[in-house]
Amino acid sequence: MLISIICISISCIIIWRSSHGFEIASDFLGRKMPLGIKGATINAIASSMPEFLTTLFFLFYLRDADGFSGGLGVTSGSALFNLLIIPALVVLMLFKCERGRCVELNKKVLLREGSVLLISQLIFVSFLFSGKLLAKHGLVMVLVYLIYLVILFLITRKRKKSKREYVRPVAAPKRKILGALLTLDMIAVVLSGRKITTVRAWVLLGFSTLVMSFGTWLLVYGTDLFGELTNIPLIFVAVVFSAAATSVPDTIISIKDARKGNYDDAVSNALGSNIFDIAFALGFPILLYNLIHGESVALDQNLLAFTKEVWVFLLLATFLALAIMLTGKKFTRPKALMLLGIYLLFLFFVGTQVREGFGGIGEPIGEFLKSVADWIGTLLN
Repeated sequence: MLISIICISISCIIIWRSSHGFEIASDFLGRKMPLGIKGATINAIASSMPEFLTTLFFLFYLRDADGFSGGLGVTSGSALFNLLIIPALVVLMLFKCERGRCVELNKKVLLREGSVLLISQLIFVSFLFSGKLLAKHGLVMVLVYLIYLVILFLITRKRKKSKREYVRPVAAPKRKILGALLTLDMIAVVLSGRKITTVRAWVLLGFSTLVMSFGTWLLVYGTDLFGELTNIPLIFVAVVFSAAATSVPDTIISIKDARKGNYDDAVSNALGSNIFDIAFALGFPILLYNLIHGESVALDQNLLAFTKEVWVFLLLATFLALAIMLTGKKFTRPKALMLLGIYLLFLFFVGTQVREGFGGIGEPIGEFLKSVADWIGTLLN
């Protein structure tokens, strides 16, 4: 068990270190984008690479539907983390810095990202409740994301370039390549003391992806090993531990955006990451798996029941979170605490499923989610 915990811990460090290169590169590449667009596209895709890579590794490394349950757990758990924890942490940290009272969110951005996110979730839930995930399901989800990108592209063309001032990062002192590699300093490896340019930014983004790929593979290995040693189904481990680990880049980028005053980018990054996770990070692996192996992804009935309940919780949490953020003019500390409270209820629910008697409040939540899942199943059938 110690080895699995060490693997998961090291993977978190690797993902965290590589995410810094993502942040610098994406900030430079999106410096002229309109407010909210940068967070929903470049930031969201870059910071969601861990979820996408983790889902691929779960499905193709384990090569079965149970392995894909790990991908479903990571995606749903990460989506909840992005939706509830990241906006709450952003506001609470700004309050601590005595800047939180001025946090105002663009409701147009919230409605745009929130609407696409809810549509993506509803479409995927309808596929999930069928019991089998086919190639056409994966294709539909990928098309949903491509349509979303087209919409953002059209919005970008209509709007003027961002007027916010972009501060080019000061070139770091040149370091020895070996030392930079050992400390996973992606910026020092790629830039080597030079100023960042468009070409170097893309190289930095690509190199960070390679390093992050190793980190996510290690995360998958550690999660699978932990599940085997503790006899806990893979999805239970993935939905909390792996999901939190893959959300490290989203958290870092959102917090840094908020500290710069780019609140719309900070929130749209979290919501845009969820759209990418659900529409592309799940859709593309499903499509690829069906095409390569010629078979659908069918989950075990026991795992499917829990998976349905998790996705029902995610759907309901999305409605609640959007309602909380859209109410009033400012994003206040009480609203942040409400989001954290919703995530705490999720942890109680998962804990009850893993271990009987874990948190009395988790049992009624599970029963409620089961009843909603049964109701949705009846509607779809």
